[in-house]
Amino acid sequence: MDSKLGLILQSFNTRYSQCVREALHELPDNFTITDPSISGHPIVFASQGFLKMSGYFQEEVIGQNGKIFRGPKTNRRTVMEIREAIREERGIQINLLNYRKDGTPFWMLFHMSPVFGKEDGRVIHFVAVQVPITRKQRNGGVSLSEDGSGLNEIVFGSCRKEVGSDSLLELGRVLSLDSGSKVSDIEETCEASDFEKRRAAAAFSNILSVLTHYSELTGRLVCGKRCSVPGAGYISSSLNISLGRIKQSFVLIDPHLPGMPIVYASDAFLKLTGYDRHEILGLNFRVLNGVDTATSTFHQIMESIQTEQACTVRILSYRKDKSSFWNCLHLSPVRNASGKIAYFVGVQIEEDCKKHDRHGLSPEMRQLSAVGAVKVAVRSSSMGVGPAGSSKS
Repeated sequence: MDSKLGLILQSFNTRYSQCVREALHELPDNFTITDPSISGHPIVFASQGFLKMSGYFQEEVIGQNGKIFRGPKTNRRTVMEIREAIREERGIQINLLNYRKDGTPFWMLFHMSPVFGKEDGRVIHFVAVQVPITRKQRNGGVSLSEDGSGLNEIVFGSCRKEVGSDSLLELGRVLSLDSGSKVSDIEETCEASDFEKRRAAAAFSNILSVLTHYSELTGRLVCGKRCSVPGAGYISSSLNISLGRIKQSFVLIDPHLPGMPIVYASDAFLKLTGYDRHEILGLNFRVLNGVDTATSTFHQIMESIQTEQACTVRILSYRKDKSSFWNCLHLSPVRNASGKIAYFVGVQIEEDCKKHDRHGLSPEMRQLSAVGAVKVAVRSSSMGVGPAGSSKS
């Protein structure tokens, strides 16, 4: 977990100046910021308004993803629409039933938009603004108040009831409850008002202004729209998220680009080698070579790439701090949905750690398992359309 928290800190520290968190905390809005390049697509920032609304502490939210706010009545189709927006790297505004820490449900307008790197068009973060849906009185009725305290002033004016044949009996039972009761027994779909939609859009605009300002101070600018077409070697957010689920140490190499750079590095690889992600991406994999790395072994790796064949070697590699380790490296070509080689994946296991894992898998089987998972992720991604497709689709 420590390494993941380090990546979360880097998510902000490498892009924005140090005061960005303080500036974001001063905003009154409810929002979270996530990083699709980190395993699990975790929350890397949560505003004070969001924490108050959800009932969580900061340390309970950072490093988690949106799953912790879902409950039994959260609409799966809505969740899939959000995932599709992430895959396509676009914004979405949708009504969503979420749950607070104490288990009380509440309707909110979920407004999510990507933040792009200005220099290369990559998605850096997703900002998700949450605006509680206020239900106004119309012909009487009740609703859960905005702060979730119970039955309060209002309504069914903006909510479409979806109840069974016993709906009248159920409604009568709910109306008879006192003000401390919950209304989670009734399923309802609430629609946000135009005011709430404008409020969410304005909140995102304010957040983006803060991020833009503090990115200017580091020279690594961000913007709300893709300012440039992602270059060769671009890894989409959806592929980043899929690869982030794979726990082994590995890198993706793009053999079609000059210098065959590393275009993806797993969290486990960063932990093994001591590099930060922004330090390793774009470099050739020979960055791990050192004074005592056998030239013949490196030539064997290059030959396997040229002949588009898999290979397994034992090579002396070097970490960022120049300490060496024996690297049991398995290299394999990865094809996209059309059957063309899109990448090579290199899976590393430190020789001192060559033992069966808790599932009884040998190091060789763990490497092959990682290769298989990478191939599935790349193939699935390249079957998509739009910017989420693989760069080699």
